[in-house]
Amino acid sequence: MAGNSQRRGATRKAGSKKGARVGTGGHSRRALEGKGPTPKAEDRPYHVAHKRKVAAEKAGDKPGSGRPSARAARGAQGKRGGTTSSTHEIVSGRNSVLEALRAGIPVATVYLAARLEADDRTREIISTAADAGYPLLEVGRAEIDRLTDGAVHQGVAIQVPPYEYLDPDDLLDTAEASETAPLVVALDGITDPRNLGAVLRSAGAFGAHGVLVPERRAAGVTASAWKVSAGAAARVPVARATNLTRALQEYRKAGVFVVGLDAGGDVPLGELPFAADPLVLVVGSEGKGLSRLVREQCDAIVSIPIASAVESLNAGVAAGIALYEVARQRA
Repeated sequence: MAGNSQRRGATRKAGSKKGARVGTGGHSRRALEGKGPTPKAEDRPYHVAHKRKVAAEKAGDKPGSGRPSARAARGAQGKRGGTTSSTHEIVSGRNSVLEALRAGIPVATVYLAARLEADDRTREIISTAADAGYPLLEVGRAEIDRLTDGAVHQGVAIQVPPYEYLDPDDLLDTAEASETAPLVVALDGITDPRNLGAVLRSAGAFGAHGVLVPERRAAGVTASAWKVSAGAAARVPVARATNLTRALQEYRKAGVFVVGLDAGGDVPLGELPFAADPLVLVVGSEGKGLSRLVREQCDAIVSIPIASAVESLNAGVAAGIALYEVARQRA
């Protein structure tokens, strides 16, 4: 009969009733093992913070190399708070890639086209990248064309971290460390990165201590600038000013002369003043030339004589000619 407590076997023994057991997470074979505290982001191999940490470690000085990295060298020059560009860049072409690797800049990945025809440059690229521990990826021609956006790459490209701009004062520190009179090229209204690349190449060839660009409405160090500079972007520092006019004012307070290049200048290039003194050469855009506020900060306006009044020189060519004249007078 249901509920008959007298029936044999109807009474449970003490402690035989099933129920929840003390503790959570299972028991015995079903027990869960704790994994400990969550590792830091920089310690997780898949996390972007870890990749940045690895890149920073690779960028540090290597014992016995006798050559500091570009980032370490810039730190030694006394960086006061420069800025960083927002995206990674693809640098392509054998000369540009080789110069970048020689300068020791951080590299995220080295891309090589499949069945690449080897020469001295590609062999050095592979050797240098392997010694530095950079990832080497062999990709098809279509993929490397996509990575370089159709640019001429010669089967070689690298991905570099965002460019680190210096503060304008850092360029004077660079000159002081070299024990030579400061020579800086400032660009006013130059929006074509290829012109910036050409200026960087001339600046490296004639001993300039750096290039100064405005933060807004101006070309930055992009893949196009890297390409045209033929690797000079790895050797010549670029500073970025929030306000170019104010930066020039600060230079003048520091005892640096400011000379502008403009087609309407009243001083011919052969009579360029202050060449042996601390000097900033300001190059304006091909169309508009120097802006009014920048022109007001110039101690002299110099023009380059050309054969025809209807012709004009782009910023890269004008900067190269003026830098040659400065180097000639200083020599």
